[in-house]
Amino acid sequence: MDDLLRALRQIVDGYAAGTRYGIGVDPADGLLRAGEPGVQLTWMDAKVGDWVVTPRVGKAVELNALWYNALRALAGFLAVRDDPAAAQYAAQAEQARASFLARFRQPDRAGLADVIDGPDGDDWTVRPNQIFAVSLPFPLLQGAEAEPVVAAVGQTLLTSYGLRSLSPAEPAYQGHYGGGPRERDGAYHQGPVWGWLLGAYAEAHYRVYGDRAAALALLRPMADHLHDAGLGTISEIFEGDAPHVPRGCIAQAWSVAEVLRVWRALAED
Repeated sequence: MDDLLRALRQIVDGYAAGTRYGIGVDPADGLLRAGEPGVQLTWMDAKVGDWVVTPRVGKAVELNALWYNALRALAGFLAVRDDPAAAQYAAQAEQARASFLARFRQPDRAGLADVIDGPDGDDWTVRPNQIFAVSLPFPLLQGAEAEPVVAAVGQTLLTSYGLRSLSPAEPAYQGHYGGGPRERDGAYHQGPVWGWLLGAYAEAHYRVYGDRAAALALLRPMADHLHDAGLGTISEIFEGDAPHVPRGCIAQAWSVAEVLRVWRALAED
């Protein structure tokens, strides 16, 4: 445990101090910034030659949800050991949370910003990354504050097999996935459904509504999909437009892992 805790502190301290690709904490608000021109740094990483398909330079919503969780987890581990450094990380977490709530929300919008403080300002494109502000072990939003986010994602991005990577209402949306490498990579995070995101949505749904049966029902269509492409497994992506034909690789580890993780958590809770 000592080795793991030491490594965790080194990781958190390294991110706070700053590292390559523009990764570092903004001392003004305690939020994590990341990215630089020409580099695809988040999981939405498609790039074709010099074309960065979904540039997300700035303070990405899911990275800051993960950053807050890392700080809270580290503070908790240290507090159990009566380590005085626990207070430092707890304070960092509270600063990040206060800044997140102030910057990623707007009174006239149901969802959260995808990226703030980017080269062109704040990006309010409707994407699924915001669900992690509710689904992770230490949520940034809970109860009535979280409900509009879950509802917005459910209304615009939810399908039978996961969440669309972009709302169909957005001009850049592509509901079909096909063609050559450029066409496929250009559409990869611009509409196709990602199965692994279904886990986070189901967990967030249960947190907000407390309805275990409804959350489990969100996973049920995956049972039918087990006979669609790779037998007994879950595909990487699905087309954004109905009937959501499976695409990409026929067996994707994180799609399988997330569905199993949340199914077991909900079934055994």
